[in-house]
Amino acid sequence: MRKLFGTDGIRGEANTHPMTTEIAMQVGRAIAFIVKDRSRGHGIVIGKDTRLSCYMLENALAAGICSMGVDVMLVGPLPTPGISFITTSMRADAGVVISASHNPFQDNGIKIFAHDGFKLPDCVEEEIEALIFSQKMEALRPVAEEVGKARRIEDAKGRYIVFLKNTFPKHLMLDDFHIVLDCANGATYGVAPEVFEELGAKVTALSVDPDGTNINRRCGALHPELMAETVRREKADIGLAFDGDGDRLIVCDEHGQIVDGDHIMAICAKDLLAQRKLKKKTVVATVMSNMGLQVALEQMGGILTRTAVGDRYVVEEMRAKGYNFGGEQSGHLIFLDSSTTGDGILAGLQLLSVMKKKERPLSELATIMESFPQVLKNVRTRTRMSVDEIPHFTTTLRKLEEKLNTSGRILVRPSGTEPVIRVMVEGQDEQLINDMADELCELVSNADRM
Repeated sequence: MRKLFGTDGIRGEANTHPMTTEIAMQVGRAIAFIVKDRSRGHGIVIGKDTRLSCYMLENALAAGICSMGVDVMLVGPLPTPGISFITTSMRADAGVVISASHNPFQDNGIKIFAHDGFKLPDCVEEEIEALIFSQKMEALRPVAEEVGKARRIEDAKGRYIVFLKNTFPKHLMLDDFHIVLDCANGATYGVAPEVFEELGAKVTALSVDPDGTNINRRCGALHPELMAETVRREKADIGLAFDGDGDRLIVCDEHGQIVDGDHIMAICAKDLLAQRKLKKKTVVATVMSNMGLQVALEQMGGILTRTAVGDRYVVEEMRAKGYNFGGEQSGHLIFLDSSTTGDGILAGLQLLSVMKKKERPLSELATIMESFPQVLKNVRTRTRMSVDEIPHFTTTLRKLEEKLNTSGRILVRPSGTEPVIRVMVEGQDEQLINDMADELCELVSNADRM
């Protein structure tokens, strides 16, 4: 059982376990301990989003790293994918992001990238935990001139902006586009407006005044209503909303209608297929992606493969099997030929490039895929439980799956962070899938009352 790391790094309420300065310092020491033997002498990059608690955690991480004789490069507020980029660009030994992504400001988290810009595999996270809860690091305490030092990388934002612009086709410009950007008062606030303006777009920027406490508050990818309303009012061409650390993108068309990650994947996959750039004609998505995406890909000659929930598992599958495009319905989109992780700004640029080439509005492009009706219900239980413990659950699930046959699917999974069983049913008959979800949820509730 892992004590610190979850599905996407360490996360929790800031200044309470595990998101304390004491743990952050130990995480810094452990990362430095692991990279020290193979260090190329460039040090470890630390970046953050705009949360108030980032200041204390940044200093604790830097202190821990320096105490083990490894240097630190501080980049300040920058999107998570930007920190991954700087890590590889600076030939750093590792990169650390202080962010809780889409969570409210009182939460925070720590994500770690290896020197190649990819998130650490589970086995290395387990090694970090083992070091923290052992005394192994106490044997190495550099002194005098052997301790590390910290320096600030002043041009990190500029480097990242140049990189992003270079992912957009060089023969195209956005000078006839009006784009609404909602930066969630998060890490994209100082980057996204400049990227799109320098490519010629007229930009209406929302949520670009972070104060340490307003990140993700009624704005950004989790609350796209503000973006959609602004697009309608301003008669803009498209709206792009990012989450707090900028690795997620939610879009609305020119009518203010939300376009989710599945539709964006379908649009971009068709363009990549036309260019013969979609490796093995395959898109990698998670079990949460709509069946409509699978149908759309099959109609255009593509293939959908699925992974567990989490963009890190999408990336692991892509790297293991040689694929180059994938993502999540929630808006994590990975263009592996350009980036090692999900990047909301980069994904927005790729979508806009398709719109430019096709000379069609997003509302028309989004008709490439028709979503199957999907119902998702959560059942909170008193304690964590496995569905295998629930009487008659497995047999009922099998019976319902047989009834759906190939025209739908059922996904049941426990939450990784709380005592909740999630039930998702998808199919062409909306009433039928609602009844099925209710039947399964009732079995969970009955078991919880026993």
